Amino acid sequence: MIAARYLRAKRQESFISVISLFSLIGIALGVATLIIVMSVMNGFRIEMLKSILGINGHVTIQSAAGNLADYDAVAQRVRQVQGVVYAAPIVDGQVMASRGNANTGVLVRGMRREDVARLPVLADKLSPGALDNFRGEDSVIIGQGLANKLGLRLGGEITLLAPRGNVTPFGVTPRIKTYNIAGIFRLGNTLYDNGFVFMPLAEAQMYFNLGDAVSGVEAMVADPEANLALLPAISKAAGPNMRLITWQELNGSIIEVLAVERNTMFLILSLIILVAALNIVSGLIMLVKDKSSDVAILRTMGATRGAVMRIFFIAGASIGVVGTLLGLVLGVLFCANIETIRQFLSHITGTTLFDPTIYFLSRMPAHMDPGEVISVVAMALVLTFLATLYPSWRAARLDPVEALRYE
Repeated sequence: MIAARYLRAKRQESFISVISLFSLIGIALGVATLIIVMSVMNGFRIEMLKSILGINGHVTIQSAAGNLADYDAVAQRVRQVQGVVYAAPIVDGQVMASRGNANTGVLVRGMRREDVARLPVLADKLSPGALDNFRGEDSVIIGQGLANKLGLRLGGEITLLAPRGNVTPFGVTPRIKTYNIAGIFRLGNTLYDNGFVFMPLAEAQMYFNLGDAVSGVEAMVADPEANLALLPAISKAAGPNMRLITWQELNGSIIEVLAVERNTMFLILSLIILVAALNIVSGLIMLVKDKSSDVAILRTMGATRGAVMRIFFIAGASIGVVGTLLGLVLGVLFCANIETIRQFLSHITGTTLFDPTIYFLSRMPAHMDPGEVISVVAMALVLTFLATLYPSWRAARLDPVEALRYE
């Protein structure tokens, strides 16, 4: 009761109340900002890895001698490894895609129709009837971004140019062939939507002059984060003279950058909460000095030092608790509606706040990790509780005689 009364300052003590209000707002904004930023970083990492691991295999098996000829047997043996859920041969090659005067570089991936159907991340994002038409020697599936860039449509044609084509007496000439667009996919990751073309495996082997060989076999495991533990078993099943490439090796730079950014942002934004906690210290010190005569009277009436310390501890801690709870609610609500808020701010300012060409995602992601949210709330509460200790101790050490000497 006394702590609540001290926080409701009188008119002549309004400055102390203003400091307390700013401390509360600072803690709320610090907690909310930290929750929002950490959730966005988590969402960005999850969405990036989901799209990357949904298209590319978790482990790629290649022949040390070059192209892989006995790919069906290798894929069959790898599928039998416990923990492996998918294994399929692929053909990869860089080509130039063009239509009219527009052209761009793309990656052609040759896959069997049944293998494409077994990739839910891709199969669920295909246009209707795409798999039914994905057969023969003249059909391909392209991304929505590539279709927009070159002005292509479903059922239209796209021309692919490979640098290494037919061998003639005058040297190797580029191979140019026109394909029908059997389907269009949109994964939401511009890296794939703008630069991937899927081609039937047999046609890709012919197009890239591989004969009856493939670039490698891609395998997917049940737990991509723990795929390194399966490498010995996969390597043994693949056979001798095979080399294994994990998704961590191919995307190591992206993972490292995301981890560094996440840790750095956590440290920087934690300073907001620390500054707000220091405001509590200054506000309580001023409150103790202003209430010194009241504290002296309480002491003379029988209040113990512990009771006086509890009064000011509760006064400061209540600011931290209320500010932390407000920040928690604000952060959760912001994360739940972050894409709507982004679109609204983009419309108001007339700028692109989340450019898909830079971040490779069409929507701003946010994934709240309960453990991280709890750690942020706990850190804010601990800092605010610690901030109240020194002013509370000073109030408890106040000498009633000295405080009332000149009253």
